[in-house]
Amino acid sequence: METITSLKNTKVQAWKSLKDKKGREMHHAFLVEGPKMVREALASGMMVKAVLLRENLGVSFDLPAAIPAFVLPEHIFSSISDTKTPQGIAAVMDLETKPADGPRLLALDGVQDPGNVGTIIRTADAAGFNGILFSRECADLFSPKVLRATMGSIFRLGFSFPPSLQESLEALKKKGCSVLSSQLDGEPFYERDKVSPSFVLVIGNEGNGVSDEVKAVATHHLCLPMRGGAESLNAAVAAGIMMYDLTR
Repeated sequence: METITSLKNTKVQAWKSLKDKKGREMHHAFLVEGPKMVREALASGMMVKAVLLRENLGVSFDLPAAIPAFVLPEHIFSSISDTKTPQGIAAVMDLETKPADGPRLLALDGVQDPGNVGTIIRTADAAGFNGILFSRECADLFSPKVLRATMGSIFRLGFSFPPSLQESLEALKKKGCSVLSSQLDGEPFYERDKVSPSFVLVIGNEGNGVSDEVKAVATHHLCLPMRGGAESLNAAVAAGIMMYDLTR
């Protein structure tokens, strides 16, 4: 292990920049923090560029010899961390992920709240979905808030970022996939027409819902029943209900 003691070290400067999207794109890397996330990262098969350890961590980790490891004083580690109370271990990951592929897919059409995006990813993993397509307007998958909310599920799903979500859904539809648009003016979700074994569930923007161009592609337009006084559900909650029922 190499010990770094200067805040001006070029590696430290690069790791600090991973808090921002510009820095992540520049260095083609993102940072995950905490023992659970680092263990998930090491077991995922994804490329781990480096592991960062705070001095006197007090937790033992079996790290592969091929992965560079760096020991940092507390003040340097804290400058890199995005959390108020850093857990003392982080992993620098390559920005690449496996693409979204499989019979059960999710598409996020402008979902912008990082907590919603992360929670949806975690729930999709738990419900048995294979991957997620992101429109350009979505919150950044690799932002610290999204990563924390995924609780490690980012390492188990595939992710794709098509230039046009509409065109990607059209291509999947031509292959026989059902495209399910979740929208307030849709048909009753529990009375839906038959869905093919391969399908894509579309979750729209928190304020504006699914875009008109994506609605035009959909084979199903569905709405969860609102039996009480609420007009709508949180995007992540609605996604969770529909994902679990579709895989039931």
